[in-house]
Amino acid sequence: MTTNQSILFPEIVAVIKNLNIENITAERKEILQSLIDFIQVKVTNQQEIRLNMICTHNSRRSHLTQVWAQTAAAYFDIKNVFCYSGGTEATAMFPMVAKTLIEQGFKIKAISEGNNPIYSIKYSSIEHPIIGFSKTYDDDFNPESGFAAIMTCSHADEGCPFIAGAAKRIPITFEDPKAYDNTPQQAEKYTERSLQIATEMFYVFSQIKK
Repeated sequence: MTTNQSILFPEIVAVIKNLNIENITAERKEILQSLIDFIQVKVTNQQEIRLNMICTHNSRRSHLTQVWAQTAAAYFDIKNVFCYSGGTEATAMFPMVAKTLIEQGFKIKAISEGNNPIYSIKYSSIEHPIIGFSKTYDDDFNPESGFAAIMTCSHADEGCPFIAGAAKRIPITFEDPKAYDNTPQQAEKYTERSLQIATEMFYVFSQIKK
């Protein structure tokens, strides 16, 4: 598949080059297939693709998945992909998420302060930045209908059996790096989770036939 990697910041491309799709188990690939199928149908029918990444607090995994999915879509030049994130409740994007993404090549700045800062997250100098802040999945900032609800944590998946407006519900859960907050392993575990999510999102978009 042809790529459009030149639009991404070179530091991000360097991270992408080290992702190893071979590390994804057959079991995980089976889980990811539902998302591949959803995107493929939309691409084939030349429809917009809206993905809402959902976890409990919209603070860690849902943001990482939103950012890497949007970046993967740009890398593989899949058009009309719009990635969102939300929670079953709103808190704040955890600062370690921004720090991890900055270390992996993203350019991030806070465009508002307070208890729930709003961040501009750029993966390219020419593409619109991703706007990152904590919100509920049904916030006005997110789509009301026609989207795939990607459940990135098992707690939200179990506790929220119905997502209004979702065209498809796809559980793709990840372990929470929060377990390592304020420990010597914190930075390592956030990096590890971010790279796992990146690897899986790049696998998903690499399977799409244009």
